[in-house]
Amino acid sequence: MRYITPDLCDAYSDLVRVAEPLFTNFGGRDSFGGQIVTVKCFEDNSLVKERVEENGMGNVMVVDGGGSRRCALLGDMLAEKATRNGWAGLVIYGCVRDVDVLAETDLGIQALASRPMRSEKRGVGLRDVPVTFAGITFHVGHYLYADNNGLLVSSEALHMPGS
Repeated sequence: MRYITPDLCDAYSDLVRVAEPLFTNFGGRDSFGGQIVTVKCFEDNSLVKERVEENGMGNVMVVDGGGSRRCALLGDMLAEKATRNGWAGLVIYGCVRDVDVLAETDLGIQALASRPMRSEKRGVGLRDVPVTFAGITFHVGHYLYADNNGLLVSSEALHMPGS
């Protein structure tokens, strides 16, 4: 499904929280949405790797990387696994790499920036906890919708007006 966040904001202004405009679209899908699952990690993408290997069921993985721009938390190999395993997209409060390949991947990916340096692999982080950045808190089980206009969150599933 294609989501248009301005239309969702107009139709559901009482239900949505809109993230601060920090993110750039790096994925092959410029519009994506789904139920939220979370990973909280800092310069260690071990849990991101673990999660993309699971069935994504059309969900969106929200990764709180602490806003670090020193290394990437997602690259081409993990994005390909996420695509194969049915993830709708990832929002990364941190960096990605392999951006030319990511742009051709059938996956929504929004992140702060690109950085060619890979992350550490220490197995450190948390799964399925509320994470806060960009002016909002992302809760597991809530819904995220994103396009080139920005991203928004709702506690309820939203439907495009007129669909």
